Amino acid sequence: MKSLNLHREILRLAIPNILTNISVPLLSTVDTILMGHFSATHLGAVGIGSMIFNFLYWNFGFLRMGTVGITAQAYGAKNQSNMIHTVARAMMLALLISFVLLILQSPIREGMIYLMQATPDLIPFVQKYYNVRIWAAPATLALYGLFGFFFGMQNVLTPMILTILINVVNIVLSYIFIYQFGMDVAGVAWGTVIAQYFGLLIGLVLFKKKYYYLWPAFRRKIAFDLAPLKKFFSINRDIFIRTLSLSSTFFFFYSQSAKSGAIALAANVVLLQYVNWMSFGVDGFAYATEALVGKYKGAKEDTTLQNTIRYSMYWGMGLATLFSLSYFGFGDGLLWVFTDEIEVIAFAKPLLFWVILFPIMGTPSYIWDGVYIGLTASRAMRNTMVLAFIAFLLTYYLSVDMLGVHSLWLALSVFLGLRGVMQTILFRQKGLDIK
Repeated sequence: MKSLNLHREILRLAIPNILTNISVPLLSTVDTILMGHFSATHLGAVGIGSMIFNFLYWNFGFLRMGTVGITAQAYGAKNQSNMIHTVARAMMLALLISFVLLILQSPIREGMIYLMQATPDLIPFVQKYYNVRIWAAPATLALYGLFGFFFGMQNVLTPMILTILINVVNIVLSYIFIYQFGMDVAGVAWGTVIAQYFGLLIGLVLFKKKYYYLWPAFRRKIAFDLAPLKKFFSINRDIFIRTLSLSSTFFFFYSQSAKSGAIALAANVVLLQYVNWMSFGVDGFAYATEALVGKYKGAKEDTTLQNTIRYSMYWGMGLATLFSLSYFGFGDGLLWVFTDEIEVIAFAKPLLFWVILFPIMGTPSYIWDGVYIGLTASRAMRNTMVLAFIAFLLTYYLSVDMLGVHSLWLALSVFLGLRGVMQTILFRQKGLDIK
């Protein structure tokens, strides 16, 4: 009976998370479709522009991940003071980082465009997209902290509602701006900016309504106390380095694709949509794992915690298998949904093999991330990610002359697979004492 209840608890958290996460690549998919029917240049420009912001924002993903683990452990221990002060620190840090990004927006833009090796025909479109979307930074990063708090409190319905609302508003506005006002890439960017601030406003209203009871525990002195701040920054520093390695992997992937020309870039932008759907789907179980592992660690229920890890891996791999089978059966036809550019489709077809393998190879690393976040084992997360990134670069440079464009996909497969293997070995060695 306990086993059945735990499966139910995992699904109770995972299913809303999957619905929430699936709406994220849905937005990216719609943007890809909208631009894919303009030209390969528009498609590539939005792909590069989105990757620039993925690189910027993913690196601050610790605002969510660090907040989840600490909040979940406080929830399990029934410590209201830690709950409210953790979200307060995350929100303050989000606003500080946003301020720096806005002040430095011009040099960041030029540096990113240079590193992405965008061709001259793409640069004006990328600049136009960037100059609008950068103003969403305060809302985007504040939502990271807020979502981390909600997940840690075992509340998955609020993030689901917020994410779906944000993405529906984004899609509708992007469509209107593009087809009613002829704004092309700027229309996609404005849709994102307005939707993010709309989501933050609704999120703060829901936070106040549901968690107002925590406010009496808030003390300004505790919020700025050096001891918990040091722990908060230590965990977030490790997660920052971990995420920097992850985002650098995809940044390198995009930059090498752009270097190969507009057709290669557009094809890889389309195929990465397949990866996004898989990633965000499986992450539903990873997010459930974060919340439950943190809760049971805080409550000191080690047996239930171990079972949570095992069952979450089963569910994650089951979903991964469904993705692989779907891509095997329908991957070819899906290309026409994203673009009607014949050259782009012809370039992408030989690469479909890799996206069929990805769900099986990559899923263990996603679930282990959830485990490590729940345990606040940030150092182990950092180390395995850095090593996997080094392996990614080595694989690419050793195989590029022989495999050409396939070398990027081989390197990405090695990156995901090796990380999962290393995380498994480390946990078997250290167990719940992993740091």
